[in-house]
Amino acid sequence: MKQNSPFLPQASPSTWLGVMGGGQLGRMFAHAAQAMGYKVAVLEPATDCPAGQVAERLITAGYSDAAALAELSALCAAVTTEFENVPADSMALLAQHSFVAPSADCVSIAQDRIAEKRFFVDCAAASGVLPAPHQVIASLQDIAAIPDALLPGILKTVRMGYDGKGQVRVDSRADVEAAFAAMKGVTCLLEKMLPLAYEVSVLTARGDDGASVVYPIAENVHRDGILFTTTVPGPNVDPACAQRAQDAARAIVARLGYVGVLCIEFFVLDDGSLVVNEMAPRPHNSGHYTIDACVTSQFAQQVRAMARLPLGDCRQHSPAVMLNILGDLWFDGGTLREPAWDQLLALPGAFLHLYGKEEARAGRKMGHATFVAPTLAEAQQQLRAACAILGIAL
Repeated sequence: MKQNSPFLPQASPSTWLGVMGGGQLGRMFAHAAQAMGYKVAVLEPATDCPAGQVAERLITAGYSDAAALAELSALCAAVTTEFENVPADSMALLAQHSFVAPSADCVSIAQDRIAEKRFFVDCAAASGVLPAPHQVIASLQDIAAIPDALLPGILKTVRMGYDGKGQVRVDSRADVEAAFAAMKGVTCLLEKMLPLAYEVSVLTARGDDGASVVYPIAENVHRDGILFTTTVPGPNVDPACAQRAQDAARAIVARLGYVGVLCIEFFVLDDGSLVVNEMAPRPHNSGHYTIDACVTSQFAQQVRAMARLPLGDCRQHSPAVMLNILGDLWFDGGTLREPAWDQLLALPGAFLHLYGKEEARAGRKMGHATFVAPTLAEAQQQLRAACAILGIAL
């Protein structure tokens, strides 16, 4: 790469990178970009947002606002997104004047469950994995035609679902009909429930030159549809399963022609087989451990990919456990309180990341803590100690 490339950080003036979305992922991206000499502009409707608090510029507007998109594109050499539900049309419009990673086409696949499932099926020959058996539910006739073998299952809205939202467990056609009505008749996808042993996520990154890297396999535990902990290396993941998941991730990211960080979630079934669940076209909650436990964090990797720099070393230098911190911790019965951060930070190998959100609410992601140690057993022990301090049941 030539040294006068507009994507390389300059001493003065700095190259600008843009982010669609002002949440915590954008905030951590901004920190990583600024550490590498870039300035960051954020486009976000909310005036007080985690990313906007740290970015050099906040453009307060809707994600489809033509004037705001033009301002962001004129300022920034490259633009990314920190959440998958940004309008794909806006990403396509930005791409007329800025380098956009991931592309609008990749974002559009990931934000539509039907398109996503079709893509997974189409690339199964290369990836070696299939999604769970499923059926589109768009009418009462579709419900009547559900095969017996597809129940019990999970009914999911095709668009806008995350952190357990827009998902209902169903055991019968009557359950599907009731859930479909409660979802106002929007198009849904019914997925068969499978004998799940555990869930893993594979964090991968691909550059514009086609080079790609894959991080170690992360094992995830969810509570109420929200990620609770991520453990790396996964205590239940055998080497053969890890290799299959990593190979599948490489095939999927290559088939997409993707640029940037992509997280792919897989189910590992009781018989050891692998099923691809969904993908997120951005850094991911399960990849937060990389900030403290890997040579190159997922956010620094996103900066490298969108700036067309060489991808970084994704080697993990310490076993790690990540704990999501939800707004519930601020409430003791009806009393608002500050969690005991001093006690948590007294634990060896503890790292605290709070996202700058003003209001704590039940189920709201307020931050995360990562525990690194020479051994996984020690990191898990620190997690247990932290949960005891914070009053989190294990």
